[in-house]
Amino acid sequence: MSEVLAVILAAGKGTRMRSSLPKVLHPVAGIPMVAHVLEAAQRAGVDRLVVVVGHGAELVEQCLGPGYSYVCQHQQLGTGHAVMAARERMDENVATVMVLCGDTPLLTASTLEALLAYHRESAAAATLLTAFPPDPTGYGRILRDADHNLVRIVEERDATPEEREIGEVNTGIYCFHREALLRALDHIQPANAQGEYYLTDVLEIMRGQGLLVTGMVMPDPAEMQGINDRVQLAAAEKMLRQRINRALMESGVTIIDPDTVWIDATVSIGRDTVIYPCTTITGQSRIGENSRLGPHTVLHQCTVGDGVEVRLTVAEQAVIGDHCKVGPFSYLRPGTVLETGVKVGDFVEIKQSTIGQGSKIPHLSYIGDTVMGREVNVGAGTITCNYDGRAKHNTVIHDRAFIGSNTNLVAPVTIGAEAVVGAGSTITRDVPAGALGVERAKQSNINGWAKRQKAPAKPGENG
Repeated sequence: MSEVLAVILAAGKGTRMRSSLPKVLHPVAGIPMVAHVLEAAQRAGVDRLVVVVGHGAELVEQCLGPGYSYVCQHQQLGTGHAVMAARERMDENVATVMVLCGDTPLLTASTLEALLAYHRESAAAATLLTAFPPDPTGYGRILRDADHNLVRIVEERDATPEEREIGEVNTGIYCFHREALLRALDHIQPANAQGEYYLTDVLEIMRGQGLLVTGMVMPDPAEMQGINDRVQLAAAEKMLRQRINRALMESGVTIIDPDTVWIDATVSIGRDTVIYPCTTITGQSRIGENSRLGPHTVLHQCTVGDGVEVRLTVAEQAVIGDHCKVGPFSYLRPGTVLETGVKVGDFVEIKQSTIGQGSKIPHLSYIGDTVMGREVNVGAGTITCNYDGRAKHNTVIHDRAFIGSNTNLVAPVTIGAEAVVGAGSTITRDVPAGALGVERAKQSNINGWAKRQKAPAKPGENG
């Protein structure tokens, strides 16, 4: 009987978001806002997580996956009602119940760790996390007695003018002794204009039973910010990205201009990598050490090795090996794999292809559905014609082949090792290893053509 169970309230619709997506699934720094809360709770040492779902329940469960326990609040009748929906999961192995809001993505694990420690040390029946925000408008105020003991919470609409001057507010985050919580839940009533069951009523019930109710002040009031509309969503996004960039810089990553760099919470970056302005790195991207990324670069769901340079490039679901150079103006589409030391230059697009170690595609080329060997040199204007209007076909280019400029490789086709393809060729048949493949129309020269074009027309020629 020592487990900590967290109940995450995630049943609300979020009307002010004006969205068909449940509020808690709106992404902040690349992941749903509720996922930030779940991660903070896990890192704080919570043993079990119960997500209370309601609006869009199936979508929430599908998005978060099977790693959590779910209960459904079929009618949204207040925070107390939501916790009551989860009481069946509060078995006798649970000692402490933590209640969290699913729309507070700025909440940190360190704050929850401190709350748990404070709750245990005080041996309280309930511990409320409070805060002193710059503007307390809209929040329930904390009333304390002369000894600074928490007396009750008064909602702003019910507060007197003097009570509204109080700066300490309720964050909606709690720790409870399980048995005390269950007893108190049996006594709450929807005795209010909204006809809802308020979790705050539990605190007064506990005090009436002679139990200790305490409050711990949150160190940074920004963490309590709930998301109710798109304006607040944007503000939280900005703050969280600032945190991410700061943590990366403290870990040894150089970010030249943090205000213009967007990095998701799910990204990892190695030491001594430099991120230049206007660069976005998203998804489960993994970046190695001593790389140079940007400026004006977008990497989504990419793996980037050590010592890599990527400039003015868009890459999605691509693997870029050690010591590669990519850009400017390159586009790496899903399925692109660049092995060690590959160079991809300006206006090159690669899709569903593996480019072997040391190969070069310097400029103005399209490579699709291709397996390319080592030390291949691809001339400007080369394209793999991989689509015949009905199906995609593969191109194979073996080690140290040389592809001349302005070449069309019509798949399916294979270029052998150390073969050479003449510039301007349209290759429709395999080129054997070591062979020269050339396909050109016979050149014709018309002598005196330029002079005749400049001669004046004779009378009647234009009639």
